[in-house]
Amino acid sequence: MNWMGRAAAAAALTAIAGCGSASMDGPGLGGSLRQAAGQLAGRATGRTPEPAPPADPQAMAAEALKVNPGPLILVGLESAGTTQVMALTGENGRMRTYMTENQQAVILRDGLVIGTRGLGNDLNVAEVGTEGLIRSRRAGHGQRLMRSLAGDGREHALPLNCTVSVEGGPVIERCENGQLQIENRFIVGAGGGISVSRQWLNPRLGYVTVQTLRP
Repeated sequence: MNWMGRAAAAAALTAIAGCGSASMDGPGLGGSLRQAAGQLAGRATGRTPEPAPPADPQAMAAEALKVNPGPLILVGLESAGTTQVMALTGENGRMRTYMTENQQAVILRDGLVIGTRGLGNDLNVAEVGTEGLIRSRRAGHGQRLMRSLAGDGREHALPLNCTVSVEGGPVIERCENGQLQIENRFIVGAGGGISVSRQWLNPRLGYVTVQTLRP
């Protein structure tokens, strides 16, 4: 993806952030992408150091694109307030695993989050019955089954009833189970690939944002 493509994707990501609803957990999408993957600790001075300003995700992405020739994604975990670049480490058909240097991983199927590893309380696997609707940009209804690993090491399955709609640019998937209401947003290309998104993982991890830097 050239700089014009990255700029267009960033603009789309900002547009998704501007369409958030009150039912979403955590800070807005734009806020999460403005936060750094971590903050630098101040040198010992005999007083409490002031936190360093957060790194610029665009600068992080530009640096990663220079040093890594392979496929890359930019991932923001809203509950942790972190943004990280992840590189492709494994591929099996349409499934791709992207990982950080500290072995935190996101598993995607053409941009759709299928699982996570190394984040704690990971999404073990997502069974997305609305995938066809999302990729074809069609309105309709379907179910999700989100299988997550809890602190006790057991897998817990959360079924969700979902409605897909197309409202201008992004495809919107709204899901619920009792009092729980979530909203996923996707920028879908002509071939059904998802280049920019905000997707819910589980009650502990909340929302993750994913932007393709280099396919």
